[in-house]
Amino acid sequence: MNLQQNIPLKNYSSYKIGGPAKFFVEVESVEELKEVLRLARLSALDMIAILAGGTNVLISDEGFDGLVILNRIGGIIEGEGSNLTVGSGTLVSDFLAYCTENSFSGFEWAGGLPGTIGGAIRGNAGAFKGEIKDAVVGVESLDLKTLNEKIRNNAECQFAYRNSIFKSGEGIYEFITHVILALSLGAKKEIEEKIRQKVDYRNNRHPMDYPNIGSIFKNIPLNLLSNDLQKEFSSIVKTDPFPVVSTTKLLALCGLKGRMAGGAMISDKHPNFIINVNNAMASDVKALIEIAKQTIKEKYGIFLEEEIVYLD
Repeated sequence: MNLQQNIPLKNYSSYKIGGPAKFFVEVESVEELKEVLRLARLSALDMIAILAGGTNVLISDEGFDGLVILNRIGGIIEGEGSNLTVGSGTLVSDFLAYCTENSFSGFEWAGGLPGTIGGAIRGNAGAFKGEIKDAVVGVESLDLKTLNEKIRNNAECQFAYRNSIFKSGEGIYEFITHVILALSLGAKKEIEEKIRQKVDYRNNRHPMDYPNIGSIFKNIPLNLLSNDLQKEFSSIVKTDPFPVVSTTKLLALCGLKGRMAGGAMISDKHPNFIINVNNAMASDVKALIEIAKQTIKEKYGIFLEEEIVYLD
């Protein structure tokens, strides 16, 4: 275990934004994780944050005045049938490469998705009418306070739209360690082609030339809107995986493309992305988030909900 101090977290963020962690450590196994947590308990370190891919989190300019644990738990183990047990720190891109090489189908929708498997579970990542919950058999986790290991089945994870028990329920104080996924065997070339199509789609439509953390806001479930708004927005409804109004289209309709604050900008290519164009600060990004939320609220009476999470 290599416990470090005052480590710049921007180096572990796809945004290239974030101040230092007072304490910082990487873990590659459940045993290492337990060792770190025991040390934290002995040292009275009760402020603990988990970081993995750094692709869906906005880290504050001040950093984190506690212990940041970087999740590097990897490994893929084949089980019964086409079940795979995947280390939560495994990059989605690495998992897709494994699936392609070994002809496992059912995860192609995630082509081009950044981040790790654990992060995808926490936020129930989804795209192209698919969600990770559709493949989940079970999730293994470790309670950060008691060090008790838990395993939940799909229903117990309480998956919802870009949400789970680990993001807003009793599991928020748990460290996801492994995920059991049920896939199926398929044709390697077909799997490869489907993944390539998804990657190309993202590259063509997302502002990949600048540091970003993906979509800032969730789309808006159609059934939460009034009948009048449902009619007004009928042309910008999509399935994700149920009918939603595209937040990207709403932001564009409000003329927010290209809006800047400091070194951050609402992307003119995909306005649900706020990009780091010139050494942006977290405060710049937060300013644009508030501008977007206030603009949509004033014009349509709709409250946007962030898909990203904050580390501060």
